[in-house]
Amino acid sequence: VQLQASGGGLVQAGGSLRLSCAASGRTFSPYSVGWFRQNPGKEREFVAAILGSGSSSVYANSVKGRFIISRDNAKNTAYLEMNSLKPEDTAVYHCAAGSASTIATMTSPDKYDYWGQGTLVTVSS
Repeated sequence: VQLQASGGGLVQAGGSLRLSCAASGRTFSPYSVGWFRQNPGKEREFVAAILGSGSSSVYANSVKGRFIISRDNAKNTAYLEMNSLKPEDTAVYHCAAGSASTIATMTSPDKYDYWGQGTLVTVSS
């Protein structure tokens, strides 16, 4: 599976962005999709994940209530709707696909086999 993340940019605090993760190469629906973010010199941080069926999702506490993850398997695309953005949300956001099937495993980057190149989100104060 090849993944292409897009939709990042510069936004003021309190604003919104919608990231997209377009998949190609293999059937998308069996894979869970996770969004992770990373800043230079820091570890990759889990943001949100959704099962292949879309029936269940999980969020990091830091984004819960502000971000929404979704997917459209017919379009082979997953989304991350980011609202009420804060400067601390600034990072490169990566989408990933893998076989994780439980809440516990969906939060671990080790459970994802395929990664996109990342899209930069910058939130100004």
